Amino acid sequence: MAPPLLLVGHGTVDATGVAEFVAFTDRVRGLVDVDVAGGFIELSAPTVHQAWTELSGRGHTTLAAVPMVLVAAGHAKGDIPAALQREVVRDPATGYLFGRPLGPHPLLQEVVAARVGEVAPAEGTAVLLVGRGSTDPDANAEVCKVARLLQEGRGYEFVEPAFVSLTGPDVPGGLARCRALGARRVVVAPYFLFDGVLPRRVGEQARAFAAQHPDLDVRVARHIGDCPELARLVLERYHEALHGDIRMNCDTCAYRVLLPGFEDKLGAPQTPHHHPDDPAHGHGHGSGHGHGHGHGNGPGHGHAVAG
Repeated sequence: MAPPLLLVGHGTVDATGVAEFVAFTDRVRGLVDVDVAGGFIELSAPTVHQAWTELSGRGHTTLAAVPMVLVAAGHAKGDIPAALQREVVRDPATGYLFGRPLGPHPLLQEVVAARVGEVAPAEGTAVLLVGRGSTDPDANAEVCKVARLLQEGRGYEFVEPAFVSLTGPDVPGGLARCRALGARRVVVAPYFLFDGVLPRRVGEQARAFAAQHPDLDVRVARHIGDCPELARLVLERYHEALHGDIRMNCDTCAYRVLLPGFEDKLGAPQTPHHHPDDPAHGHGHGSGHGHGHGHGNGPGHGHAVAG
């Protein structure tokens, strides 16, 4: 019996985002002849604990977990591996294989380009790709990389990166930069998997900027959403977890490499934040390692998670 696929999301207070995640889980379930379940680490149900219990209750002892995140920030490096390891501590007869974060990947770039194309032609259009934003410089750099990859060969005037939280440039700052570079039409593309508070904030801020600058044609594209391309990518990550040599790129990780301005992160443990929806009512309980990647009944090797 092939290991089941466990989709692990961060969670959102937005009901539409939860519904999208559940619908996407159903989509993936219909594509493979293995058990599939999905859960969030916080904020909403279904929880990872519920999904894990569902799969283990059907006799599975090893699960293949794919983190439903676009970049390798704190959720992929610490929070999600810690949530999975808590389940192993609760039931030592179970274990898991851990897949890579989803991006950057050509399939995602194709989807983002399609979303842009729904609201404007490529010719004469600049794109502002807006990521979540992180205190992890490696994660922010990945969004910048995606922006550059999106620009290659697609005929846009240019593509600029921006962020909606925790770092800059923010959405107004990114639009101001596009305007200063001579753009007359800008499509704001939220780089998010599913709907939620932050993708909606991107649209609100973009429309507010447009109202103040009528000389600039600002249009807002949809987020990635529940789509066939995303399902193909998740299944690719699933098969990697089962058969591939999974290696997270640590060359620019602030926890392993001394980066200017982030000296306090070097060698620091990954301490997952409190997850009130978890039955343990705490964080980091029983977690062996963070920066999760590997095999067995834990995340293999990486930065230690404080318990």
